[in-house]
Amino acid sequence: MVINKGLTVRGTQRHGRRYIPMLLDRPTAEELSTAHLATHSLSLDEAPRAYQMFKEKTDGCVRAVIRPGD
Repeated sequence: MVINKGLTVRGTQRHGRRYIPMLLDRPTAEELSTAHLATHSLSLDEAPRAYQMFKEKTDGCVRAVIRPGD
C-alpha cells in the first residue's frame, strides 16, 4: 500500500510494440545469447528442489528455469 507512506512512484513509457518483436527474434536467429540468464535448468518434477535452491541460494543458484515435459 502506497497511501500515507511518503513514497514516490515514477513511471516511464516504453516502446514495446516497436522493439519486443525484434528482441524475441534475435535469440532464435542466434544473434543474441541468453544462456547467462539462467544458472540452473530443471525438469518439472524437480520444481520443489529448484524453488528451495533459489530460496537458499545454494549451488550458486541465481535463476532456475523449470522445463515442463522433460
